Amino acid sequence: MPRFPRERARSPWVGFALRRTWRLVASLAALVTAAFAMIHLIPGDPVRAALGPTADPALVDARRQSLGLDQPLPQQYGDFVGRLFQGSLGDSIGAQLPVSEIISSRLPATLQIAVPAFVLILLLAIPVGMTAAVLTRDGRRRRGELAFTGITGFLGAVPEFLLAVGLVAAFAVAWPVLPVASQAGPASYVLPVLALTLVPAATLSRIVRVETLRVLGEDYMRTAQAKRLPARLRYLRHALPNLLTSSLTLGGLLFSSLLAGTVLIENVFAWPGLGTTIVQAITEKDYPLVQGVVLVYGAAALLITFAVDVAVAVADPRSTVRGS
Repeated sequence: MPRFPRERARSPWVGFALRRTWRLVASLAALVTAAFAMIHLIPGDPVRAALGPTADPALVDARRQSLGLDQPLPQQYGDFVGRLFQGSLGDSIGAQLPVSEIISSRLPATLQIAVPAFVLILLLAIPVGMTAAVLTRDGRRRRGELAFTGITGFLGAVPEFLLAVGLVAAFAVAWPVLPVASQAGPASYVLPVLALTLVPAATLSRIVRVETLRVLGEDYMRTAQAKRLPARLRYLRHALPNLLTSSLTLGGLLFSSLLAGTVLIENVFAWPGLGTTIVQAITEKDYPLVQGVVLVYGAAALLITFAVDVAVAVADPRSTVRGS
């Protein structure tokens, strides 16, 4: 990582922005290179593998030429990066459509379950974790602590796809009150969003409880209690901002994992998003489409991590950037 000699003379926020931006650009470059290399690491001819062993050789050559795979490797990489700057991800071998067009038609469906799931995770995990910490601190309510750790530990250990199958068996088969497949009305969102929410919410609530117990033991919290501040002010004004750092950091990682988790959940519920698209593309060996979806997932994860870094620097009272 390059050093910025004049960084100390600048505002700390400028140095912070330069460091984070450089890391983001370097990570995006590594992601693009890995996505480009993916199609070249496939054993044999990827076009022949996609079209099948009985495909006409003239058709294979024409498709290889249209994808630019007959050019030298450095030129292919340069053309690939150039197309990305122009907003082009190439053409799908199977659908014969631009990859960007397929992704733009499927991405909204994925975000329609990933974003509500992420919001629900935060709305559940932070209040539940803080409440559990307040009620069970200093060894009080041991049965409540045992119930909290047991339930959240069990939920956190269950794989998401297995939980999704359990929800289908409970609410679509044994007690058929919710639709099980496809995007058909508001009720169809319930099971996919729950399947994405429960496991991360259980894990994050355990982290929030531990962080809350740590914060409640700090001197400034004892001082606030000695001043007889109302409990609402102590917990919301003094405890919450100091436990947000770990919660935000883990929350960013959770949202990235949510996008990856949609691959399994969308296939369980036949949801028409990017998850079903990439599985279908892998099955049909449509490598340009797989390449495009991987780039979108990877770029989303990097941008979320970048946003979380900025949010932590702004929100954390102990941040050296904020305090400068």
